[in-house]
Amino acid sequence: MKKILLVCAAGMSTSMLVKRMQDHATSIGLEVDIEALSISDAKDKVDTVDIVMLGPQVRYQKPEVEEIVNGRIPVLIIDMKDYGAMNGKAVLDTALSAIQ
Repeated sequence: MKKILLVCAAGMSTSMLVKRMQDHATSIGLEVDIEALSISDAKDKVDTVDIVMLGPQVRYQKPEVEEIVNGRIPVLIIDMKDYGAMNGKAVLDTALSAIQ
């Protein structure tokens, strides 16, 4: 099972995106574990996931997260258009492409 961590300022807006991603995964018969956390909470979780995806509002923290994961997993910024539209399919597809 792939584990995806979404990170935003407070973990709230990204929770809606998590739901849409999970709904899409279910519709295609894919088991994934997707979680949304604030940047401070995410630091303790990065060792247990396959990818970290940053919300556009915290993209400036990408270097910090990349330093924490030390090249072990991909760190991506969620496309602003997909994030704004809460396009769970597109974000899930991006995550899966990056971790395969």
